[in-house]
Amino acid sequence: MKDSAKYAKIVEWSEEDQCYVGSAPGLVLGGCHGDDEQVVFRELCQVVEEAIELYRNDGKALPLPTSGRDFATKMQNVA
Repeated sequence: MKDSAKYAKIVEWSEEDQCYVGSAPGLVLGGCHGDDEQVVFRELCQVVEEAIELYRNDGKALPLPTSGRDFATKMQNVA
């Protein structure tokens, strides 16, 4: 499994920006945006790959994974 698969990737419509916005919580602060949901997702996947490469090049540990049922369960129990 690629490390990029360990991070949740979210593409959602932004009323404020009037476009789709892609983000990867816990990994990158920014993301990408555009008019086509599928294009934004593909770009987001590339952003995630590049972020992971930057972490590695800087010798930094990757943030904790944010995808999968274990993470979702932890987030539900944080209240």
